[in-house]
Amino acid sequence: MSQQYPGDTATITTPAGDASTQKYEEARAAASRAMSTISIPDQPLRTPPAAAEQDLDPDLLSYRGFKFGAAFFGWLIAISMSVLLMAAVSAAALGTAEILDYTTSDAKAQPGAASLTAAGVTIFMLTLAFYIGGYVAGRLARFDGGRQGFGVWMIALLVGALAGGAGWVLDSQYGLVDEINRPNVALADNTLLLGSIAAAATLLVLTLLAAILGGKSGRRYHDRIDQLL
Repeated sequence: MSQQYPGDTATITTPAGDASTQKYEEARAAASRAMSTISIPDQPLRTPPAAAEQDLDPDLLSYRGFKFGAAFFGWLIAISMSVLLMAAVSAAALGTAEILDYTTSDAKAQPGAASLTAAGVTIFMLTLAFYIGGYVAGRLARFDGGRQGFGVWMIALLVGALAGGAGWVLDSQYGLVDEINRPNVALADNTLLLGSIAAAATLLVLTLLAAILGGKSGRRYHDRIDQLL
């Protein structure tokens, strides 16, 4: 028996009465017609992520690197937060001292503990302020958050050095330090000197790390948006 299916140029001859062979040939002819009607569009290969980033790099180069504007405003935020946090801590300490009846004579009786507490709280507040400043700089610059945080710290260091130099010049001419009523701490000069050096070194290291981490945290916001897009 000869059969020819629509769309199929081949003629199938099957023995009469062989139902299984006829069904097989019909299925084969249907598959042949289906394959002939399928068209595969020519689609370009997807670019790997690394290659895509390399293609985008030239367009983003102008936005990367250190941005002075972002670091400057981050430094302003860091200084503002330093003042606000120190004022809040001072008010809280004053209120606590009033409640516990902690007087100046009590602090003088334990100069070491009072000095360590004051230095620790000050370092912690400044570290937190620089983290916030680095975060703001990282959010503003969008790229290279770590560099923006480092820029915040460097601006603070340069401004501090300039202020210290100006104060030294003014003190050499007018003797301003001698007119300051400094508290009389019952500690040896060597102890005060070593403690001041250790506190200053700790402050520099912690504020630097906090500013860099804050900058990286500020950049993560934009990274999440880029992943969604």
